[in-house]
Amino acid sequence: MPDTAASTFRALHQGPELLLLPNVWDAGSARIFESLGARAIATTSAGIAWALGFPDGNALPMDRLVATVQAITGVIRVPLTVDAEGGYSDDPATVGENVVRLLSEGAVGINLEDGSGPPELLAAKIERVKQASAQRGLDVFVNARTDVFLRGLVPPERRVEETLARAARYQQAGADGLFVPGATNAADLQALTRGTPLPVNAMARPDLPSVPELQRLGVRRLSTGSAIAQALWGRAGALATAFLREGHSAALFEEASSYPSLNGLMTRR
Repeated sequence: MPDTAASTFRALHQGPELLLLPNVWDAGSARIFESLGARAIATTSAGIAWALGFPDGNALPMDRLVATVQAITGVIRVPLTVDAEGGYSDDPATVGENVVRLLSEGAVGINLEDGSGPPELLAAKIERVKQASAQRGLDVFVNARTDVFLRGLVPPERRVEETLARAARYQQAGADGLFVPGATNAADLQALTRGTPLPVNAMARPDLPSVPELQRLGVRRLSTGSAIAQALWGRAGALATAFLREGHSAALFEEASSYPSLNGLMTRR
């Protein structure tokens, strides 16, 4: 995908509307979500790992992720951003090369997370990613994910302060966006958006404010994380349970997409 896709993706963070990013786990889910009007597509590291038989948490072999990204970019026309967890290495140079491999397959954005590690390490990874991509003439939107809220890395009263301190460090390293999963309180979200020039990305949660409220609070991007994949597999498990126990088949067709519609959607353009 040409660099115009990277420019398009950047612009989506500055528009009047909140960027809604559904997270996919394979080419088929990406094609479906694009057909439903998604302006950009994101991957879920958990969804991809589970679909390939691996646990989430930097356990997915890099070659398998690259192959999945290649398959996704081969069937969509909208920009793709990839959840690369911690970059699949603690060595910033290796992370830089890993990201270049993903960009070379057509991705234009990347998520890199700090997890429970030191923020200095993520900053070093971001800096190296920017250097490595620039050396290849590749543009990349780096969305720096901090797990301060999600993992409760500091007491509740210090989470906004700690997140903003990390945001400043990551921005200085070259980050283009800030992802704060686990932040759901309106006051916290507003403090975050006011405290950093980076566009703030929230993650879907049952207690998250509505889209109009998120826009009012200054949030620029909302992603689903692994929620859609979990919902789908939960439904699949329930259907399989009923079938295996009693041979029930009627429920299999109640919410199913038609074979012709799915097959037509997957026809290469």
